Amino acid sequence: MRAVLLVLCGGLVLAGLLAAAGTRAPLAVAQDGPAPTGDKATLGRDIRAYLMANPEVLVEAMQELERKQDSQRDAVAQKGVQENQAELYGDPESPVAGNPDGDVTIVEFSDYQCPYCKRAHQAMKSVVGADGKVKVIYKDLPILGEASRIAALAALASAKQGKHKAMHDALMEYSGKLDRAKILEIAASVGLDQARLEKDMEDPALKKLIDRNLALASALGVRGTPAFVVGKQFVPGAVDAATLKQLIADARKGQG
Repeated sequence: MRAVLLVLCGGLVLAGLLAAAGTRAPLAVAQDGPAPTGDKATLGRDIRAYLMANPEVLVEAMQELERKQDSQRDAVAQKGVQENQAELYGDPESPVAGNPDGDVTIVEFSDYQCPYCKRAHQAMKSVVGADGKVKVIYKDLPILGEASRIAALAALASAKQGKHKAMHDALMEYSGKLDRAKILEIAASVGLDQARLEKDMEDPALKKLIDRNLALASALGVRGTPAFVVGKQFVPGAVDAATLKQLIADARKGQG
C-alpha cells in the first residue's frame, strides 16, 4: 500500500488508477509544468477525500500490482528453467529420491528450518511415494541462518553413508528448534556414523554444491522456500497433495 500511496501523493496517476477501478476520475491533472502550491494542496485533499469515500480503489490497485508482479516473477522463472536445464537436472552431486527413472522430475528447493517446507514435505512424501514414477532432485537452500546451513551440510554429507532420504525426512519432520547438537542427534537416530558425518560435513565440495544451488535459485528468481520445478513448471511456495498430483498429471501431458 505504501508504494501506491507514494504515487497517489504525487498526483501523477490518479486518473489511471480510478479508470482501472471502473470509475471516472473527477480531477484534471495539469500536464505542463508543476502545479501551483495551492493547487497541490487542493489536489491532495481531493485525493484523500476520494480514497476515504472509495477505499476499494486501493484494494483493487494492490491486487493489480500483485498480479503484475506475479506475472513478471513467473516469466523470469520460466526463462530461468529453460536456460538452466543442466543445473536443474544434471548436477551429479544433487541428492535424488523417488524413482530415478521416473517419467516426471520434481526439483525441490528447501530449507530445513522453513515451516512451509515442512508442510509441503508431507505432501511430497505421500504423493511421490504413492505415484511410484516420480524422480525428486533436492536442492538445499539454507537461507534461514547458521542452523539451516549446518542441517544442509549434514543432509548432504549423509548421502556418503547412503542415508540421505532418511536424514532428509527426519530433519523435515522434526518440529523443534534446530542447532548443531540436535542435528547430530537426529543423524544418530537414523543410523548415521556421527564421527564420519562430522568429517564429511567439512568437505569443501558440499559448500560448493550449496553455492551452486543458491546461484541457480537466483537465476530462477526464487524468493523463498519452498520452491519447486515440476516437469518444466516453476511453482513457488508450499503445495498440498491435490495440487502436487495435478502438477504431475499436467507434466505427463506435456503441459508443465
